Amino acid sequence: MATPQKIITFLWFDTQAEEAAEFYTSLFPDSKITEVQRYGEAGPGTPGTAMVVGFQLAGQQFTALNGGPQFTFTEAVSLYVECEDQAEVDELWEKLTADGGQESQCGWLKDRWGLSWQIIPKELPRLLSDPDPERAGRAMQAMLGMRKIDVAALRSAAEG
Repeated sequence: MATPQKIITFLWFDTQAEEAAEFYTSLFPDSKITEVQRYGEAGPGTPGTAMVVGFQLAGQQFTALNGGPQFTFTEAVSLYVECEDQAEVDELWEKLTADGGQESQCGWLKDRWGLSWQIIPKELPRLLSDPDPERAGRAMQAMLGMRKIDVAALRSAAEG
């Protein structure tokens, strides 16, 4: 029997927790909604609407709450996705920035609900930690000018 995850990321939404969880679980393999608790007649939300949504992304547990507009997401917390290759970066970037998402710098974006994501290819940390400081520096300079990370451009910059 698997050990339950001890620490679970908890995300506060205004009213879109179920919609967001459905979208997020569509993006990654081994993802699913595990439970939905709905508001009853006692409120404070509209009876029948989702209050708490439990879901898994790539096997990791998350909880989303429809808690109202009091709190919103900031870049102080983000979800970091380690991507296998450029194709995975491109696919996730396109889907997460669609319908009101916003590109930022250096592989960061906000989805349509304002949650920050880092869509990072495995190659990026390897290039930035290259034992040759000049190669690493050129890769860093290239990354600083990017929104979505472009692996081929990073490699080219590292090579000089």
